[in-house]
This record gives sequence, structure tokens and C-alpha cells, in this order.
Amino acid sequence: MAESWSSDAGESVYRSRDSVKNVKIRVHIQRITSTTVFSQKIQEQAAEQREKGLIELSTFNTQASSAGGRPDDEEDITVGWQEKLFSQFELDLFRTEAACQSPLDRQYHNEILQLEKSGTQKNRRIFTYTDYDRYTNLEEHCHSVTTPEMHTPTFLAERMSNVRRRRQERRIAEGSIPKSRLITWDPSEEFVKNNHVINTPVQTMHIMGDLGPYGKLGQRENEYVLCTLRVDSNGVITVKPDFNSCRGPYRLETEGEKQELWSYVVENVSLSMSREEQDREQRVHKDLYIRHKEYLNSLVGQDFEMPPPGILRLLVNGEIVSAQGYEYDNLYIHYFFELPNNWSSQPFQQLSGVTQTCRTRSLGRENVAYFSCPFSCEAYFRKEDESEGSDPQWPVLYFKVLSLDSWQRYRTEGYGYLVIPAAPGCHNLTCAIWRPVQSGTVAELRRFFIGGSTELEDISYTRVPGTFKGERLSRFGFRSETTGSVTFKLHCIQHSRAFIDANALRKRRRSVLDRLGGFSQQSSIYNVLDAFQKARRRMQEARESLPQDLLNSTASA
Repeated sequence: MAESWSSDAGESVYRSRDSVKNVKIRVHIQRITSTTVFSQKIQEQAAEQREKGLIELSTFNTQASSAGGRPDDEEDITVGWQEKLFSQFELDLFRTEAACQSPLDRQYHNEILQLEKSGTQKNRRIFTYTDYDRYTNLEEHCHSVTTPEMHTPTFLAERMSNVRRRRQERRIAEGSIPKSRLITWDPSEEFVKNNHVINTPVQTMHIMGDLGPYGKLGQRENEYVLCTLRVDSNGVITVKPDFNSCRGPYRLETEGEKQELWSYVVENVSLSMSREEQDREQRVHKDLYIRHKEYLNSLVGQDFEMPPPGILRLLVNGEIVSAQGYEYDNLYIHYFFELPNNWSSQPFQQLSGVTQTCRTRSLGRENVAYFSCPFSCEAYFRKEDESEGSDPQWPVLYFKVLSLDSWQRYRTEGYGYLVIPAAPGCHNLTCAIWRPVQSGTVAELRRFFIGGSTELEDISYTRVPGTFKGERLSRFGFRSETTGSVTFKLHCIQHSRAFIDANALRKRRRSVLDRLGGFSQQSSIYNVLDAFQKARRRMQEARESLPQDLLNSTASA
């Protein structure tokens, strides 16, 4: 018998879009005695022999029925959500009107009187506590659902037992100042228990069982929780214990002088929707989604933002992936964008940034620091002077790698630069890094013991300084050494009217550098066409304002 019992009495969580009022739960409870075990054995043997064709099942059903116990040893009830079934204790308590203190008690008093007149009470041992009963406020102090061999509450269970639900009717009026302090710097344990709240409102229902001895129903110490249901406003249903779908019944042992063993089964018997109802609900949801999509489209609009004629818009969404091959740990990178001539950006655009400090990990023979730091840049190019040539200078990303020691002193590990690719798309680039060094060992000792190192006054010196006006840049005598590398991942997008015009006229597809030379000519063409359209509209307006007789005489002439 013990092998068929289910020992897994944990809770399960379900999510339903249907109304919780349609939930139906069937609970079957039975007292386990020697006659019950004997009856079950007879039925099992009868089922086996009937499959073999040796004997009829009716013969063993007669024996099993003769071996049964008292009628209140077994009960089968189907309960709906928040359906009230009164216990024998509540029947005895609310039968007298003097015991009613609240409107809910008086309502129960009237319902009990109607049940006694009609004689339609369907339960004896199984009853319910709804969300409106006083029992739900003390639900954490109820008896355990099952009685396992070793029951030790976890730390989380002890903490959650002190959590109370937020009262939704409490609202702070606008303009009023709460009397309580906003911040409590030294909260006590009682303060934490009383102020730790749950934001989501939850409704609770308990299916109980009166497992008292025969003829002694209605005693509170014999009430046990068979199943607990919690439903929040998001449609999440929590059932404890879970439904016995393909498992054996649960085991429950009573306390007291006469210990008894009970088994019960919890099943979900909610009616499923028919095929026609499911199709109708899907059509309603589909219609609702289509209307919502049309509403969002009306808010967004159909016009796509285009740059002005003669403007190239460049969007760079990049990521500093990693840095590897450096001498020290705790690396971070400082970077900034340099926009050459004829390039501009929005006033709020940030062209510089610093990554987080990242520790390195060994990967083969090198130590690698994985940053995964995203950055973005948006720039605009406009070619104003055609005499400068057709090849523009693309923005440059300058960066330097630094390390931080335990004394919060930084060292410069190296400098590098990256020219934004002229081709749109995704690019994975790895840049080599170098740093300036001084001759002798004093500079390296200073770098190791007190931090700091030789630095560049202008970081653009790693490529070609922006202030350089000559033809040749000499670095003779400048000492440096290679330190490591930095890996970038760039997603480049180029946006311009020239791409649309080239596709519309079916021209040969060329690079953006070749098309940028005709931006000024396209601007003049657009201006001429715009002036022609305005003159044509003015002529049509003047023609419509003339009298009809004059127009007819002009047409006949």
C-alpha cells in the first residue's frame, strides 16, 4: 500500500488566460483501514482475473461491498472557485444568530438556514475556506498539507510565512505628506515583518477536511488542509499539492491519541472548451491584435525619416569585445571619436566614453579581458567644396588601454586607433596597441612601484595629428613597444538619398565615395525642380481665378 502513495506534495504553478471562475476541482478522501486494504486487494485481483477471462467482476464487487466500512469513511466532492462549503463547526456556530458579529457571519447564518430547510447539503467531512474567511489571514499557521517523514521548513519558507499582502484600498491622497518616515536606517525585526509586502494582489482558497473520529465532527483540532489554491491578477494559479494526474493518492496521518491514516486525491475536472468556442476565441483575439496593430501604426505613421539632400548619415553601433596580451590585470579602455572636416554630429551626441574595469582570464598563452561594452555614434557628412577632391576622410576612433592596481593607481598600457570602415555592414577588427617608452630602467621601475608611465599629450599622434599641416610626419627617435591588441565589432549603417536615386534610375551601383561628389549638383537640381513646381501651382491658381467668359473667348480665339 505504501508503494502506491505519492510522496511529492510540492506546489505547482499554472498560467491560464481563462476566467478563474471556470475552475473545478474534485477531491476524494478515504480512511485507510484493514477492511479498506482488503477491499482494494479484492478489486485488484478481480480486475486481473477478469482480464484473463476466469471470473466475472460482479462476484468480487459483491464481496468488496460487503467488506466496506462506515459511510463517512469516504467522501467525493467537486468544488468550484471560491465556493463555500460549511464545516460542521461552522454549522453549529452560525446556526444561532447571536454568534454572528459581521455581515459575512449573518450571510452565512441565512445560507445555513436555507440548507437546513432544503436539505441539500452535499458535504460532511470536506469543506472550504474562501478568501473572505478569517482563516485566510492565518494561512501560514495552518497544519501542513501532508505529513512527510522529515518535515523541516526552509529559510525562505520561514521568511515568507511573515509576509502579508498589501491592502489595495489604502491610497495616499494627492498633495498629502505621509506621516511615516520614508527611510528607516535601523529597522527592527518586527518592522521588517510588518512592512515587507507583496505588490501583486492574491486570492486564496483552502479545501479542508474534518478528519475527526466517527460521530465527533466539528472540532477545530481535527481540521486539516487538503489543498490550497492561490490566484493572482496575472492569471497565475498556484496549487499545493499538485493534481494527482498519473500519481498515487496523498497520505495524511492525523494527530492525537487515536492516530488514523487517510488518503486523498486532488483532480482537475474543469470543463474544456469546445472546438467551436476555441475558434471563436481565436478570431476575437486575432481581430483585437489587428486593431491594436492599426492603432500603433496610426501613432507611428508611414513616413520614413530621410536625411536632407546632399547629406550622408552614418550610424555606428559597436562593441569593445576584448583586450588581450597585456602585462597587468584590471584593464579598462578610454575611447573617443574624432570627426574630420565636413563631418558633424548632434549636440547631445556623446563622442567619448570609458569601459568598466575588467579582470583578465587565461586563454591559452594570453590573458584576455572580456569587456562586451557597447557604444554608438551618429554622424553626418556634407561635401561643401568640390575642389577638395572626391574622397572624404572617415571618422576615427582613438582609444587607450589602462590598468588599475590595488592602490587605485593607473598605468597606460598602450594607444591605438581605428578608422571607421567605408563599407556598410558588420566588421570584426583587431587593432594592435603600442605605448611609448623611455631609455633606461628608471622609467620601468617607476611604472612598477609607483604607477604612472610615459603618456602622449595628444592621443591623435598615434595616427596623424589633427593639427599637422605638413606633407611628411617624422617620428625619428620616438621609442615605443608593442603591448597587446583590442578586438572591436562594428555594425555600420549608411543612409542617404543618393542610394534611392541610384536604384530608381537603375544606374550602375557604385561606392558611396563616388556618389558623394554629385551631392551639390543634386541639391541644385532639387532647387530648380522645386521652383518649377511652385511656378506651375501659381499659374494654375491664377487661371482658376479668371472669369469663365474670358476663358471661353480665349479658347475660341
